[in-house]
Amino acid sequence: MKYLLFRLYGPMASWGEIAVGESRHSAIYPGKSALLGLMAAALGIRRDEELRHTALASGYRFAVKVISAGHPLRDYHTAQAPDSVGKFVYCTRRDELVVGKERLGTILSSREYRCDAFVLVAVVAEDGAPYSLDEIREALMKPRYHLYLGRKSCPLAAPLNPLVRDAVGFGEALDKYPYGALFVSNWLLKTARKTFTGDGILSDETSLLEFSREDKNVFSYDRQPVRYYWEGDAIDLVSQQSLTRHDQPISRTRWQFTQRTEQLTIGKGER
Repeated sequence: MKYLLFRLYGPMASWGEIAVGESRHSAIYPGKSALLGLMAAALGIRRDEELRHTALASGYRFAVKVISAGHPLRDYHTAQAPDSVGKFVYCTRRDELVVGKERLGTILSSREYRCDAFVLVAVVAEDGAPYSLDEIREALMKPRYHLYLGRKSCPLAAPLNPLVRDAVGFGEALDKYPYGALFVSNWLLKTARKTFTGDGILSDETSLLEFSREDKNVFSYDRQPVRYYWEGDAIDLVSQQSLTRHDQPISRTRWQFTQRTEQLTIGKGER
């Protein structure tokens, strides 16, 4: 079976959970809605294209390998916004600040982030999926819209490095994915150049296919075991726990989600 594999790393990420009141919590890994949003942005699907989002949501299954959950950060967030005026709609931020100047109020919230988190993602296409894995890979290489890690204030800090590969199941696909170094020093680059094949492809022995020494240093604080989360049948992973997440999109325009079941296993494989 074919799997699309890519990595997600940034100085900050925020994988939204159910938001109640002023608190905006973050999970330690991206949920299905976040990964679908990332793919939709890369493919150039606009937020108001409800049918395309629905087809995307039902066409793929995901697995996530959490190599580093990062450390938590909480931000006390303030923003100014005017209250509503009947059926009048503020079209731009300028309208809110200028036209609605007399109605401005302060909105307070507490937002959670994960710093220096690093996860690997595997995607498998269901029958009738609207895009092939190769098409999504090309889109991730050259995205139509800006990609970010949950919030616009959380940009990617490393290329996604998307690959399409054959594997027995989610476990093998994620474990054998050559995710590559995040920090490439001059010494590492010089060493890697010696391992290029004649067609300009890196050989399987090069040190650029895994964490560099500097990367291992950064992630050394997080000694938690590797965790795998997936939906459906992973084939080569045995579930230790079933989880319920509220991140299966129903309607993009109405911002509605429903529950789905996700499997978890801990401790298979090492960093």
